[in-house]
Amino acid sequence: MSKRDYIQANKDWLEAKSKEEGIKALPKGIYYKVLAEGDASSAQPTVRSIITAHYTGKTIDGKQFDSSRGGVPLACRLCDLIEGWIIAMQQMHIGDKWELYIPAEMG
Repeated sequence: MSKRDYIQANKDWLEAKSKEEGIKALPKGIYYKVLAEGDASSAQPTVRSIITAHYTGKTIDGKQFDSSRGGVPLACRLCDLIEGWIIAMQQMHIGDKWELYIPAEMG
């Protein structure tokens, strides 16, 4: 599949995903589903915050391309991550567990 075709398939997949129950929208075409809620009274990270997170990255066809599972969580400044994570994680609180759906061009 060409890059152009994949980007279109990604847009179509995100549009379908956005209509599923429990899916919420963020700016720039990012969607998420809350899997577990953390401490809503805790601070939210800023772009300069150091975050720690476990993650599993998958393509729209479900193929895993990266994961921190089975190892140590990712620890870095939020500003060093992909744009989709920067936008989404600034909305999260300590202990939140979300499933993110990020447009291909932001990954």
